[in-house]
Amino acid sequence: MSFEPKTQPFSGKINAVTLGTGDKAIVIGGQNVLPFYTFDAPIENAPKIGVEISDAADSWDVPGLVDFYAGCTTMAERAKKAETMEGADFICLNFESADPNGADRSVEDCVADAKAVAEAVSMPIVIMGCKNMEKDGKLFSAVAEALTGKNILVMSAKNEDYKTVGASVALASGQKVGAETADDINLAKQLNIMLKGLNVPAESIVMNIGTAAVGYGYEYVASTLDRVRDAALKQSDADLQMPIIAPVSTDTWGVKESTASEEDEPAWGNREERGINMEISTAAANLTGGADAVIMRHPAAVATIKKFITELV
Repeated sequence: MSFEPKTQPFSGKINAVTLGTGDKAIVIGGQNVLPFYTFDAPIENAPKIGVEISDAADSWDVPGLVDFYAGCTTMAERAKKAETMEGADFICLNFESADPNGADRSVEDCVADAKAVAEAVSMPIVIMGCKNMEKDGKLFSAVAEALTGKNILVMSAKNEDYKTVGASVALASGQKVGAETADDINLAKQLNIMLKGLNVPAESIVMNIGTAAVGYGYEYVASTLDRVRDAALKQSDADLQMPIIAPVSTDTWGVKESTASEEDEPAWGNREERGINMEISTAAANLTGGADAVIMRHPAAVATIKKFITELV
């Protein structure tokens, strides 16, 4: 008697969300099985990898990044170079220099950069702000309007400003909106419900439920990912069936393991290798937990995670 494996696809399904336009457009989500459970059912849309391009990238002092972007002086030039990175699926523009407590770049300058990038690349674009809610509200609205028709994802709407961001990004400009919460399934569900209450289509929402570098309270991330994905698939909870994006790079390249010099921590080995390994480990953890897309920075880490995805899907 031959062995017939018992498959377990679920009736619940993650929403399929399209980012970008044309031949380079991508779809995230769409599966009705647990992460990489291809033995239960085919995974139509493999997880995607975004490459972070920061307007503060001149401060990056990691040799591999400096060499990769050698000769690039603008965000548009870096984005064009990032398109050639092995494993890249989309570009993430991080406007961290817009922070009023930092460089305080103007919204107009950021919009000009976003428009230049949109003209230079054909990959989908994701927008990250400076984490100052007032400045981000203005920035997100202006960028979403300037890139109308590009089908971008703007991160992130939060509980405190979801009406402003949701209305300006999704309703007025027809873009996709990120729903950002901090490692709490109830908060994630509540924010999705509130965005839908504004008449933002569920297919225009992507969740950022929170992440952290491995070893830095990541167990909270892991448990939240598990609970969200279980509710979406096993309980068919439509308020948690949005795909998940994890901004890995901003967390992993800021922790001590990635920043401490070899002089300060000689036993830890090469600093760049530490950062790469931290980024790879965190991205892999997010993907196996249920993330549909990760945002990364280093070419070596991106290539490794692309291989990881390809061999599992």
